[in-house]
Amino acid sequence: MTQPADKPAKKTNEWVETFVVIVEALLIAIVLRFFFYQPFSIPTASMQQTLMIGDYFVANKYVWGYGKHSFSLGRYGDFALLDFELPINNRILGRNPNRGDIAVFRPVPQNMEYIKRIVGLPGDRIQMQDGRLYINGTMVEREEVGKAIDTDSNGDSREVTIYRETFPEGTAHIIQEIGDNLSLDNTPEYLVPAGHYFMMGDNRDRSADSRVLSQVGYVPSVNLIAKAEAIFFSIQDNIPPWQIWQWPANVRWNRMFRSVYSDQPDTNLEAP
Repeated sequence: MTQPADKPAKKTNEWVETFVVIVEALLIAIVLRFFFYQPFSIPTASMQQTLMIGDYFVANKYVWGYGKHSFSLGRYGDFALLDFELPINNRILGRNPNRGDIAVFRPVPQNMEYIKRIVGLPGDRIQMQDGRLYINGTMVEREEVGKAIDTDSNGDSREVTIYRETFPEGTAHIIQEIGDNLSLDNTPEYLVPAGHYFMMGDNRDRSADSRVLSQVGYVPSVNLIAKAEAIFFSIQDNIPPWQIWQWPANVRWNRMFRSVYSDQPDTNLEAP
């Protein structure tokens, strides 16, 4: 006779258990995102071809330790989730970045995340002359590998030359140039201060980076957030990924689950 009374109680217990599991899963996801790995998306052209508009990548938050802006769950437009600044002047734990690492960081004059490649280390002298990068007075090697059409976030398409650039340490990566005599192709020599890094976009003529001192400038070590690791999703035209019906025609399947540290050009880019 007690069986009918047990059924509602059993169903209630199942709902409670399900709710607890969901809460636990959310807490685990938040902890992972808070301390270890965080996803980011690419809305602009400054790192093309390495990171294309519409790429989604995961970044390692603990490899360099933790800085002022490390403990954030990210931004959605102008809205920030748990975005607060730690009252510290030095990084906690972790190692120093290497030249060639791709960094998510917060420039001192800005309140949003940028992503660029680390070109200059503390104490380095960095300069651009006729479109060529010089590190400590030595011109960095580059090898032309092809041509392509580059399209920025405003839909402006330009023909670019693709190069494989090799840093003095031997690491290589892909850059692209519209030309060698544009606004940031001839600069003064920058002396990177102690405890700071010099950042540049791989899309050299479409990147506001450390060459623009008033906008980005030298980036303090404590403002580094994470090291980019791998692309896990990519879709053309910055289409929101929740629009699943757009996937068949627009997802870049060839870019998914690949490292961001490749020295090979994207062969699927439109050729001029």
